[in-house]
Amino acid sequence: MSRAADHEAAGAGRDREAAAGRKQEAGAGRSKEFDLGRLLAERGAERYELHARHLNHQLPRMLHTIGFDKVYERAEGAHFWDADGNDYLDMLAGFGVMGLGRHHPVVRKALHDVLDASLADLTRFDCQPLPGLLAEKLLAHSPHLDRVFFGNSGTEAVETALKFARYATGKPRILYCSHAFHGLTTGSLSVNGEAGFRDGFAPLLPDTAVEMGDLGALARELKRGDVAGFVVEPIQGKGVHEAPPGFLRAAQELLHRHKALLIADEVQTGLGRTGDFYAYQHEEGVEPDLVCVAKALSGGYVPVGATLGKDWIFKKVYSSMDRVLVHSASFGANAQAMAAGLAVLTVMEDEQTVANARLMGELLKSRLGALVERYELLHDVRGRGLMVGIEFGRPKSLKLRSRWAALQVARKGLFAQMVVVPLLQKHRILTQVSGDHLEVIKLIPPLVIGEQEVDRFVTAFTEVMDDAHSGGGLMWDFGKTLVKQAVANR
Repeated sequence: MSRAADHEAAGAGRDREAAAGRKQEAGAGRSKEFDLGRLLAERGAERYELHARHLNHQLPRMLHTIGFDKVYERAEGAHFWDADGNDYLDMLAGFGVMGLGRHHPVVRKALHDVLDASLADLTRFDCQPLPGLLAEKLLAHSPHLDRVFFGNSGTEAVETALKFARYATGKPRILYCSHAFHGLTTGSLSVNGEAGFRDGFAPLLPDTAVEMGDLGALARELKRGDVAGFVVEPIQGKGVHEAPPGFLRAAQELLHRHKALLIADEVQTGLGRTGDFYAYQHEEGVEPDLVCVAKALSGGYVPVGATLGKDWIFKKVYSSMDRVLVHSASFGANAQAMAAGLAVLTVMEDEQTVANARLMGELLKSRLGALVERYELLHDVRGRGLMVGIEFGRPKSLKLRSRWAALQVARKGLFAQMVVVPLLQKHRILTQVSGDHLEVIKLIPPLVIGEQEVDRFVTAFTEVMDDAHSGGGLMWDFGKTLVKQAVANR
């Protein structure tokens, strides 16, 4: 190329760069009309009023009633801070979404990087690299599974599994466990074991509940010949009940004998929560046909769900080019979600979060379990890894028994709520009651907690139990408030 041509090409390049710069500046000028920081500074104090006016009006009402109407300013790891600089320990992890805690720097960087890359995302008629890379990395932790479908949530992952099971087997019915929770969209709701969630939303899919561990009931349903699959949480989130030893393996054998599929819902228990990558891996020989994950895969930033399955199931569903879009999701496998998932799995490997969940879970469970003999209101501590259930029950002493009975008459589950509230109000620790009408607190903290967080929780819980067993004080006064509220809601 001649020198003149070089200059011409260089000039054309400069012109293009200048035009791109002007376009970017013009866009930046328009974007100044939206200033997120200013908007939050001006309107952030209206958060509860805005929610009451435009969203679920019962949520702020409930939060005001139990004193959970806090204003958190920032968060990092397993902690929140309010405007006064007080720190709060998070033992809830956004219902398990924040497996790595909040704002992990590796996940943040991955999201900045993917946005700055300006990828041609969601064209729908190409194959981007990130979904394949995340599937490859996820399957490396998932022996006996071959393919992945990416959606946007846990309930969507379950919906996918239900559809795939029905199509692959040619049968209509799904079995599930009593007290199960698999999501709240219509298909997932059909396999929800809690009547309170199902009431008023019928008709649902033709599904049937069996008791966790009841192989006889499972066998009787399978003999009818119309069962596509059995969906099960290896550890139920509601009440933190673990499948009995040997149940999953025996259920798998029964299902395969009747040409039905085992579906493991690992939306909450998966990705290290229970001290194994998947909770079903605790039992040797269990190889589900379909596995559902979500929550922690997001890094707490971008909604994502995944259904992993065996090759033959996917090939049956996507049996021809005519069926290439027979099951898809508009935002499924988007670049931001895939980048977050890749970063999460990398952090889990580098920081050994599965091992930490096992170690810290054993420490937490052993220290809490040692208190069962000390407190008559404390009946059981159970779970695996960093999924721990603390169950309360009827005390022996007459004075405490009468107060317990009054709470039970008003509404079962009020005592557990009485424990949750002072943990937050007095000790700045966020926890949750494990389900409606249950006297169980569930602990599902970020998998990155250490001995300091375990010690803080056990110390606070011990103090709350001391107060509860003293027979007086603010805790029982709050109980009276809860009783009045429960009676008023009838």
